[in-house]
Amino acid sequence: MNLIALLIGLVIERLATQLFHWRRMRWIDRLIDVGFRQADRLAAWPAIIPVVLLAVVLVLPVFAVIWFLGSTLAGFTYLLLAIVVLFFSLGPQDIGEEVGEYCRALESGEDEQVNIAAKAIVEDVVPADTDERTSCVEAAVCVQANNRLFAVVFWFVILGPLAAWAYRATDLIRRRAVFAAARDERADGSSARVRDAAEMLHGWLAWIPARLTAVGYAAAGHMDDALAALRAPTEDKDATTSERSENLLARVGIAALALQTKPDESATERAIRGAQAANHLVFKLLLIWAVVIAAMTLYGFTQ
Repeated sequence: MNLIALLIGLVIERLATQLFHWRRMRWIDRLIDVGFRQADRLAAWPAIIPVVLLAVVLVLPVFAVIWFLGSTLAGFTYLLLAIVVLFFSLGPQDIGEEVGEYCRALESGEDEQVNIAAKAIVEDVVPADTDERTSCVEAAVCVQANNRLFAVVFWFVILGPLAAWAYRATDLIRRRAVFAAARDERADGSSARVRDAAEMLHGWLAWIPARLTAVGYAAAGHMDDALAALRAPTEDKDATTSERSENLLARVGIAALALQTKPDESATERAIRGAQAANHLVFKLLLIWAVVIAAMTLYGFTQ
């Protein structure tokens, strides 16, 4: 049942691009802000406690709906609910659509549109240097693919739609906490505490999927270079769990692309080729995951 829901959900996610604005769920931001204000009143507590409680509040309504309606109509209701939950757990934006917008902006030659499109992929400040921006976008595609797609699929397969939504809830909290901390002039106070706790919680849930995705990049791309990057020693011992996972995904993903400089290739052509290659790597890995999940289902490892 979960496999059927997963396949249908992924097809809908690929085709129903006009529905992506529903996944932004701005109204949840107001609820999260209320939770942050309550966390300020619990300054004596470890910040991870109110963050976990806030995630539970976001998950409970979905749990209640699945619990009370999931067994009706011979399980057909559960299938529909699983598809809906998966659709809202993915994203919020499709990485392929954003890569397409970025490439179109590059072709148009409008620097402002290029920066906007690149920032949507990177979800951070975009480097001003063209070559650095190109490398940053390629790495970000590999990182965001895990955050928006593969980690959600992993938890959906392992524990079902509720786990997929729980992962997305932690990501919504993390995004809002980062925004609040950047906006708050007291960045060394409660906002920073909540932000660090939200990133920690999300990093825990993304740890296993990130490593599976990194191994998948090696299988889907240039294996020798990717495996070398996977085994290479790093200097991020002081980094957080999330930062280590993102660094791993970026390092292995870029190595799996193994892009070589072509003679007489302009910076724009190189940027387009790199972004499209990263997106193609993600798509190839998605196909590999689909085959593996189907095989696991046939042999009874998943339901």
